[in-house]
Amino acid sequence: MKRYQMLKTLGLIAAVAVAAQAADTKAALKEVASLDVKKVCDVKANGADKVVAVAEKYNPAAIELQVEFKRLGINNSKYIKAVKEAIAKHKKEVVIHYKAKGKKKTKKFPLDYAAWRSCTFAVRALQQVNEAEKTWRLAVPGDGYKF
Repeated sequence: MKRYQMLKTLGLIAAVAVAAQAADTKAALKEVASLDVKKVCDVKANGADKVVAVAEKYNPAAIELQVEFKRLGINNSKYIKAVKEAIAKHKKEVVIHYKAKGKKKTKKFPLDYAAWRSCTFAVRALQQVNEAEKTWRLAVPGDGYKF
């Protein structure tokens, strides 16, 4: 009997955690709609630390919605991780190790560029979700358009 109660309690805890995460995602979608990407992700004005903090804030919501950006075979989460490591080691160049087509590869980026890229990828992924929800009807044939 105790085992059943324990499993039931764990199930309730998991359900609450999933609901909280969904609420966080919706909140992130609302916040990101009004952000100006150029101002928020400007490394010269804000510094690499703050720019990566913005990327860390919004990228989990993009991952949850399965819209995380991937460029040059590298997910945005790898960009964020590499930038944080470079900042911690006080390096001016970010080195990202990844696999493409079964081969290990390495890319090098300047710190400012990688930080900017990770921030814009995280923010724009969620902004594009918002835009798609508002404008998807325009892409449906037969909705007021004559062909």
